[in-house]
Amino acid sequence: MTDAATGPSPVTTNNTGRIVLVAGATGSAGTATVAALRASGATVVAVGSNAQRLGDVAADASYVCDLTDFAAVTELAARVRSEVGPVDGLIHVVGGWRGGQSDSDWQFLESRILTTLRSTSIAFRDDLTASPAGRLAIVSSPAAESPTWSNANYATAKAAAEAWVAALASGWAKAGTAAAVTYVVRSIGDGDGETPAGVLAGCMVDLWGAPAHELNGSRVVVA
Repeated sequence: MTDAATGPSPVTTNNTGRIVLVAGATGSAGTATVAALRASGATVVAVGSNAQRLGDVAADASYVCDLTDFAAVTELAARVRSEVGPVDGLIHVVGGWRGGQSDSDWQFLESRILTTLRSTSIAFRDDLTASPAGRLAIVSSPAAESPTWSNANYATAKAAAEAWVAALASGWAKAGTAAAVTYVVRSIGDGDGETPAGVLAGCMVDLWGAPAHELNGSRVVVA
């Protein structure tokens, strides 16, 4: 299912009582999402790999974790569950871009885009499934549908991430309480053709503003 969201809209969703984990919280999309979720009433758990940068993120709880290490992510999930509570949302905004087709670029992109998504979604899937309103969201790119040789590695990694989210959506379709969503942006920023981080953050907040069965499996283009 493909939808379109164009331009900022007032955030009206009240997320009081929900616990949401933001993976990749120190990037521009991550910090904006943390702030917007907290403003909506959510308890926000920020996760990043750089302790110094993570210290600048105003979250309710923060954890340093190498999200490419599944054992570390499994331990993280247990700590969050024990110290904060089971999560109702997982927002994956771990970034990274490199063009070309080299092995070194592929290893960089695969680890950041795909491995971190697989690790976090597996580790927190039981929480999201058990929640009365579990939500998972990623940020993808038009390149996943329109690959070129010059961006072959990046397009392939993004397409694989979208396939993983679609698989999660399939698993949640029957219960109708959890939803996996892909948001598509060309790039994040304030220039021409870019999506402001605040607009994307508003979309993340409003994940709880619609029923799971309407959201689950959707691919939303954000302008």
